[in-house]
Amino acid sequence: MAGEEDESNNKGFRLLGILDVQNTPCAREAILHGAGGSLAAGLLHFLATSRVKRSFDVGVAGFMLTTLGSWFYCRINNAKLRVQQRMIQDGLKNKVIYEGTGMDSVSKPSAETPPSPS
Repeated sequence: MAGEEDESNNKGFRLLGILDVQNTPCAREAILHGAGGSLAAGLLHFLATSRVKRSFDVGVAGFMLTTLGSWFYCRINNAKLRVQQRMIQDGLKNKVIYEGTGMDSVSKPSAETPPSPS
């Protein structure tokens, strides 16, 4: 019985049976932004023109554009963040490896600045 409950909790919410919103990065935010964008676009078009079918079409287009825009923006920012994290991890690894050796750039005495006479 307990194993069945664990399986149902780990499934998550699947949108249209293909997109696992709970486990896919940026999916939830993109869907929510798309819903808001479609509502705003459709409502504004309806208030401006009073054409229901065309306003629905504009709302659907607004959903697609807002969702995809938000999705790509979030994914690009996540990729940049992962690159920065990888660079920092490599730097820390090199710091640990070269600390105390002749290749350590931090503990080298700087030859450019001569001691000032006091």
